Amino acid sequence: MAVLGIDISKSDFHACLIDENRIGRRSFPNSQTGFSQLSKWLTNRKVVTVFACMEATGFYWEALALYLFEAGHEVSVVNPSRTKAYANSEILRAKTDSIDAAMIARFAQAQRPPLWQPPAPESRVLQALVRHLEHLKTIHGQQVVRLETPGLPLQVTASIEAVIADLRREITEIERAIRDHIDRHPGLKVRHDLLTSIKGIGDTTASLILAELPALDRLRSTKAVAAYAGLSPRALQSGTSIRGRGSICRTGNSRLRKAFFYPALTAIRYNPQLKAFADRLTLAGKPRMVVVTAVMRKLLVLAYAVLKSGRQFDPSF
Repeated sequence: MAVLGIDISKSDFHACLIDENRIGRRSFPNSQTGFSQLSKWLTNRKVVTVFACMEATGFYWEALALYLFEAGHEVSVVNPSRTKAYANSEILRAKTDSIDAAMIARFAQAQRPPLWQPPAPESRVLQALVRHLEHLKTIHGQQVVRLETPGLPLQVTASIEAVIADLRREITEIERAIRDHIDRHPGLKVRHDLLTSIKGIGDTTASLILAELPALDRLRSTKAVAAYAGLSPRALQSGTSIRGRGSICRTGNSRLRKAFFYPALTAIRYNPQLKAFADRLTLAGKPRMVVVTAVMRKLLVLAYAVLKSGRQFDPSF
C-alpha cells in the first residue's frame, strides 16, 4: 500500500506520497477544498488507498484525518515526539514542511504506527464543547487578572467588567449545553455516572474524561491508559554514576493529565482509600508533588476500571 506522509499546519498541509519506487510531493490548503484536491491528486497518480500518517498537532489535523478515514484510507495519528525522534535518528540537518512530510512518510513506512479510529459523532461534539469551555475559562481568567492591574482608566475597567460578565454567561450556557448533550445520549450518560461514582471526580472532570479518553478497545491495560495521559513514571539511571530524580514522561494528552490535578487534591482529603494511599507515600518520604502525581495516576486507573467494567466504584472491593 502507498504511504502518505503529511505535515500539517493551520492554513495548509504538505504531502509526500511514496508509491513503490515513485515519490510525489505537493502542498494543499487545510480546508475542504484542499482535501478534495488531495483526492484528485491521488486519483491522477492512480492511487486508490493509502496509509496516511500525520502528527497530532493542535486541532489542525482532525478534519483531514476524518476526511481520509471516511474516504476509505488507513490513517495513523502519532505523537510528534515519535517523529521527532525518528528525524533525529536520520540526522536531518534541514527542516522544512516538505522535508518533514517526507520524513513522516518514511517513518510510517518503517514503523507502521497503529491505526487511528475517529470518536463516535456524539463524542466529537462533546469534545468540541468541552474544549470550547476550557478556552472560555482561560480567557475569563486572563481578564480577571487584567482587572486587577493598578491604575486602569475607568473606561477600560468598565469594558473588562462587561467582557467578564459576558464570558460568565457564555460559560454557564456551554456548561448547560454539555449537561444536556450527555443527558441526550444514554451511552455518555451511563459512563458519566460511572465516573462520578468515584470520590474526587465531579461533573466537570467526568465530562473532560469522556471527551479526551479514546475508545476503550484502544487502551488494553492500565499502563496504556497512564501512557496515553502522560502519567507513566520515567526513571533516570545509567550505570553507577547517573541516578537522577524520577519524573513522569508527560508525552501524552496534556488536557487529560491536567484534568486530574485538582480532583487528586480533593481525593487526598475526602476519598478514604486514596487518602490512605497518599499517607503511605508521604510516610515513605515521597515529596508532595510525587504523592499528588501518584494519586492522579491512581484516579485515572480507577476511571478506566469503572468504564471498562461497567460497574460503579465500590470502595469495599
